[in-house]
Order: sequence, then structure tokens, then C-alpha cells
Amino acid sequence: MNLHSIRYPQPLVKGDTIGVAAPSSGVGESMHRHLEDSKHHMERLGFNIKESTSLRNNSKCVSAPKETRAAELNAFMLDPGIQAVIPPWGGEFLMDILPLLDWEALKKSPPKWVLGYSDLSTFLFAYTLLTGSASAHGTNYVDLRSNELDPVTARWLDVLQTKADEEITQVSSTHYQSKWNMALPGFNLDTPSSWKQLGATEGKHAPVRFSGRLIGGCMDTITCLIGTPYAPVKDYLHQYCADEGTIWYLESCEMNASDIYRRLWQMRQAGWFVGANGFLFGRPAGYSDTADFTFTDALSSALGDLNVPVLYDVDLGHIPPQMTFVNGALGQVSYEDGGGALHMIYV
Repeated sequence: MNLHSIRYPQPLVKGDTIGVAAPSSGVGESMHRHLEDSKHHMERLGFNIKESTSLRNNSKCVSAPKETRAAELNAFMLDPGIQAVIPPWGGEFLMDILPLLDWEALKKSPPKWVLGYSDLSTFLFAYTLLTGSASAHGTNYVDLRSNELDPVTARWLDVLQTKADEEITQVSSTHYQSKWNMALPGFNLDTPSSWKQLGATEGKHAPVRFSGRLIGGCMDTITCLIGTPYAPVKDYLHQYCADEGTIWYLESCEMNASDIYRRLWQMRQAGWFVGANGFLFGRPAGYSDTADFTFTDALSSALGDLNVPVLYDVDLGHIPPQMTFVNGALGQVSYEDGGGALHMIYV
């Protein structure tokens, strides 16, 4: 029996204030125009924007010293006048601020939506595990600078406007972006998309259905939390997932096939995958094979004997577009013939 219930933030409504803080990398001057475009887009949607002091700075991969970054995120998370926090993008060293955050206050304060991916998943992951509050792994603030978002990315707002005890469904993309071009206002979705099932023969993908509580993030960053106080995965599984099990959604950036296998092996040995009912893997970014050892070899070596569905090339992570995954929500995944859907229930 689950011992606790996930806490869901109040849904975003017009007139709410979104805090834009940079707890990892900030935004250098050459990219400030993107912040302005994102701000204008958010204001057109009816939201107010409040920027942190360090947002428009960046030096040595961070917006400010760790003490400043932690203080700014703490302030935004605990400010009742801010209803959501959406950082500009990820970065490299968010883990430095975790020991400096006021976790007791975060546990006691009303939850609020935090949206992002890449290094931001380091905070999202810890926030959900430590406080039992839902968090949203999806697009970042800078990628919301276009007035015409693609149908998959645009669902971020629907996800954050869904109330506790309500449900929402997202469907897979038809095309993804093969290369980044920040000169464009949105994504250049130039390559046909197709989710794939590990172990399935090409053209013979049987329909797949599985469910569980969603948890995951960027493997490059969340695996640095293994063995620290900021990743009590076993406690989370016992307290929140005992009845339903889990769906792990994972993506990678800058790792080759061997790196991916090593990270998955470590996660499994740490007990993270106990009770897993299935896995979703995003299209790997910055990826290369290792000799004749490939991405699917890594997945098979790490997870093949668990006898649960493993889907890959999912709309998730550093190769847009991506669905918005809510850590803690009850997820139901359906897949058939290269297409997929994610149904989330906020219970």
C-alpha cells in the first residue's frame, strides 16, 4: 500500500507570475534576445515574468556562485507571489546548490510547478523524491520563445494547467529536429519520428501497454546523485509507488553507448529499478557507438532480462520536440506501429 500521496501544484492560470531563475547556467549577452522573445510570448499567454538577478549572467558554466544560485532558487520557490519556476535551460553544475537549499521549508510550503530538462532534471528529481511534490520534465524557457509552437511542445501549458485528480494525454510527434539552429524562432522538425520497441523485429512491433508512477530525467546528471542524500529512490518507491510500480523515463546528452550502459548498470545496482513496469528512452543527443556496441546493445545489456517493455527514440530530452513528463503522476503508456501516447493521472 502506498503510504503517501503526491502533492500537485495549483494549475497555472492567466495573471500568474512565472519566475525565471538560473540555478545552473545563465544566459550570456549574445542570447539575451531569446529571453526577450520568451518573455513576450509568455506575456501574450497572460503571464507575468519575474527574472532572478543572476539570470542574464554566465561565467564558467554557471550564472553565479553556488550560494547565490541557491538563494535565488530558494526565494522563488518559497515566494507565494510566484506560481511556477521555469529556468532558461540546463547547464552543468546544478548539483552544487542542492546542499544549500532549504529542503525543510520546501517540504512544508505549497508545491509549485518547476519545468525544465537537462541539468534542471537534477533539481526536479531531488525535489520530487525529497518533498513528494510533482515536477515537470519538459521544454525550457528559451525554447518557448516562438509564438507558433509545434503540437508536442505546446502541451507544456496544458500539463501545468491540469488540476489534481484530473487527467491529460499527450501523443508522439510526427517529426523531430536533427540539428539545432537558434536563429529560428522555433524548432526545425525535419526528420520523421518513430518510437521503437527494444527487441522487436523491424516492422513487427506488437502493441504495448504499461503503467506506473513516472520518475526520471537526464542520465548524465541525475546519476551523480547516487549515494547522496538527494536521491532517496528506495524510500520514494516504498512511500509512493508500492501499489502501481514505476515507469522510468530517461534521456542522455554527450554519452556514447558504453557510457549509457555504465550509468544504467549503476542505477540498477543502486536499486532504482525495483518495481519498474517499463522504460522510456529519449533520442540520445551527442551520441556515438562504441566499436560494435550500440545504443540498443546498452539497453539490452542493462535491462533486457527485466522482461518489461523498453521503448526508445521517444519524444524526450535534448532532441526536440519533447513531451512533458510529470514526476510522481500515474502514467499509462500505449504504443503501436511507431506511435505512442502518454496518459497522466494526477493522483
